[in-house]
Amino acid sequence: MLAKAAELPADMVVIDLEDGVAVADKEAARANLAGAKARGTLAVRINGVRTSWWRDDLAAAASADVIVVPKVESPDEVAAVAELLGAGVGLEVQIETARGLVEVERIAAAGAPLEALVFGPGDFAASIGAPVLTIGAGASEYALARIAVAARAFGLQPVDGPYAVLADLEGLEAAARRALALGFDGKWVIHPDQIEPMNAVFTPSAAEAERARQIVAAADGASSVEGEMVDAAAKKLAESVLARFSRV
Repeated sequence: MLAKAAELPADMVVIDLEDGVAVADKEAARANLAGAKARGTLAVRINGVRTSWWRDDLAAAASADVIVVPKVESPDEVAAVAELLGAGVGLEVQIETARGLVEVERIAAAGAPLEALVFGPGDFAASIGAPVLTIGAGASEYALARIAVAARAFGLQPVDGPYAVLADLEGLEAAARRALALGFDGKWVIHPDQIEPMNAVFTPSAAEAERARQIVAAADGASSVEGEMVDAAAKKLAESVLARFSRV
């Protein structure tokens, strides 16, 4: 699986040491990190700071570009990991509990090397007692919106969590479009077949990019592009679309 992941056209490959690894296999999983590679960014999700495993995980993940910390509930947890990171290593944290969401603005304000807030829909649904049995189903739009706002307020990327029904590409796309509409930059996937649909959702089409260029090029003040009013706010929207397009 590690060898296959190294060749996938994903922006980031996240090697999991947390929920995807049984307790008895934690040490073996750390040893396997030596073979982890990615075409893009290589990340390692360690166990949470409130466990006994996270420091060993962090030491084993020395070659990672980014460390992902799950179930973060305070800026102190961010600081505890950040002070042990090597130079140039990024940090992403998952907001996965009711307490984490209550504290999300303070977490987002933690500063460098924090780069992104990642929503964890399964654990979050469990923490608030939502009656769902599928990770990613019934994700709270309130939680998504609050995470997106906190991330943008402090210059971070908001990223949505996974959708666990592997064969349901329609449901996956619907979940991704909901996250996109709320300002998210991308979405985690858990199977190679989910990568292309997610790239398609989060990448503006050539037609959308061209319309954005026309809006940016419109005369200052209030003007019209194809019968639609354009002003400074519209230009900011267009610039946001072009920023997504330029990352392809």
